[in-house]
Amino acid sequence: MASCSYFLLLFIHICFLMGLSFSEDPSVSYEFEVSYITASPLGVPQQVIAINGKFPGPTINVTTNNYVVVNVRNTLDEDLLMHWSGIQQRRSSWQDGVLGTSCPIPPKWNWTYEFQVKDQIGSFFYFPSLNFQRASGGFGTFIINNRAIIPIPFDTPYGDITIVIGDWYTQNHTALRRTLNSGKDLGMPDGVLINGKGPYRYNNTLVPDGIDFETITVHPGKTYRIRVSNVGISTSLNFRIQNHNLLLAETEGSYTVQQNYTSLDIHVGQSYTFLVTMDQNASSDYYIVASARFVNETVWQRVTGVGTLHYTNSKGKASGPLPDPPQDQYDKTFSMNQARSIRWNVSASGARPNPQGSFRYGSINVTQVYVLKNKPPVMIDGKRRTTLSGISFVNPATPIRLADQYKVKGAYKLDFPTRPLTGPPRMETSVINGTYRGFMEVILQNNDTKVQTYHMNGYAFFVVGMDYGEWTDNSRGTYNKWDGIARSTAQVLVNFVSTNVIFEILASLAEINLFSH
Repeated sequence: MASCSYFLLLFIHICFLMGLSFSEDPSVSYEFEVSYITASPLGVPQQVIAINGKFPGPTINVTTNNYVVVNVRNTLDEDLLMHWSGIQQRRSSWQDGVLGTSCPIPPKWNWTYEFQVKDQIGSFFYFPSLNFQRASGGFGTFIINNRAIIPIPFDTPYGDITIVIGDWYTQNHTALRRTLNSGKDLGMPDGVLINGKGPYRYNNTLVPDGIDFETITVHPGKTYRIRVSNVGISTSLNFRIQNHNLLLAETEGSYTVQQNYTSLDIHVGQSYTFLVTMDQNASSDYYIVASARFVNETVWQRVTGVGTLHYTNSKGKASGPLPDPPQDQYDKTFSMNQARSIRWNVSASGARPNPQGSFRYGSINVTQVYVLKNKPPVMIDGKRRTTLSGISFVNPATPIRLADQYKVKGAYKLDFPTRPLTGPPRMETSVINGTYRGFMEVILQNNDTKVQTYHMNGYAFFVVGMDYGEWTDNSRGTYNKWDGIARSTAQVLVNFVSTNVIFEILASLAEINLFSH
């Protein structure tokens, strides 16, 4: 979305093409009809995007190595693409549902996505990737279970619960898009939704009466697997459950070293799995909270999602103050150290995010290095635009994969700079030229005043470093070369923070999205 200051695309092109072939692994099929419905999640009737009449949409639930077939029918009044966030596309980038690799689905048309979740497990979500539609919904969760013969690195939970959290505006996506295209910020969200519902009335002044809120019912003494995804558009959220520990077990397809947290920052586009034991007394229900991070808590008080955790033997409703968030609005050290503490469980059985052996990233030979630096939006040709290393990406008239297939010349340029440009910013369809089976090191440098989240479509990468200040070659001495987490979405905090990632090039095209908070 070239004219949107909150969204920037970067493509990595690899000179390797191969078709998708089906084998003996089972197929799982879904039918999605995408439509508008009227809902009032914050008490104000508005147009939202539903899947099969539901908001949020249904959960896709599959098993490692399944072939996934999703027929998407577009009944909206504009083009549509459905993106499977965090799902790795092995030589099937054209199934990823993003504009650089796929043609949009026109209104009243349908398209069938077909891809294999080869060697993958974990918690993910899907969403519409065009026209800022995600701001109106259209999202849902995506679960990949272990095969029965592969043990999970924890006792089988009593139940599996999915939660989607995200900031929300009472204006629909077309109105928000007009605001962005006019060069203005969206401003503070109107609230935070939990599973598409508004806040529990924990405060009679802040929360009006009559709002439907999420209640999750659990059995005392049991342990549940709770999968949480931030499906919002711009706000980092702190997730917590009153009086309950969150034992982190997995994030975006990688089992983690299991650690307890009282709360965890979940940035836009990120997904986590927690093991939560219902070990409290049932004198009352407990709050489930998702609140905005790195903001003035007093001003942003309304930007808080609240649901309730209800024990089957609960004796009353939740009441009293919400559990406290981290008290570090102006100091990001807590969040930085928390992110650094998330490490890969290298002894766990099961699928790896890269082919066998390549997870030993600490001893591989890096073949390409790119420093990607973002700055505050700038005016280019009268439009307010975001840039990455001095380039504002322009979507090609022909999707890049299609241009490759039919040898369309001039659709894009393989000239994205390895270091930020020093001259004036420019608009280009500029693409990183990767080498098949090479290893690329990417430094994400945030020179903006807002938190950034980077997501790589169809890929996973190893997060090996995160620190304040400008990156230098000497920064490599601080890299985690053994158990850095492999994931698809990483945050880069403010005040010139760099995040360093390494990944192996194994497909024909990847895309990096940048979400500005």
